[in-house]
Amino acid sequence: MKIAIGCDPNAQEAKEQLITFMESKGYGEITDFGSEDPIYANTAIAVAEAVAAKKYDRGILLCGTGIGVSLAANKVKGAYAALISDVYSAKRARLSNDANIACLGAFTTGNKLREELIDAFLTNEFVPGCSSQPKVDAFVAYEKEH
Repeated sequence: MKIAIGCDPNAQEAKEQLITFMESKGYGEITDFGSEDPIYANTAIAVAEAVAAKKYDRGILLCGTGIGVSLAANKVKGAYAALISDVYSAKRARLSNDANIACLGAFTTGNKLREELIDAFLTNEFVPGCSSQPKVDAFVAYEKEH
């Protein structure tokens, strides 16, 4: 799996901890899109564009709350960013919504929870043809039309 990760300066430490965790779990090739830009939208859009272009299988974005990066990433066509803060939602982001980017808050989640969230996000897959398929098809169709 190829994973793109980025954050704003507030989440640098959390991002580094997640990279170490993902490497220890053998999740695949991880590319760090940085954390230097104080305008989190720039990093979020760069990660979202790379994921939407299918250069990466998944993206992970962090800022103080995760809200800002999720809003910015969702402006990119083909990027489906989910703000995750509990394990059930992290699983459902993949299983029910086919999200390709996980957004987390460095100030709102601790290291252990972030690890559990990313583990749930990276180990679950959307199943084409499942009961959620019509819902995903609806927002993808809207995106294509507008």
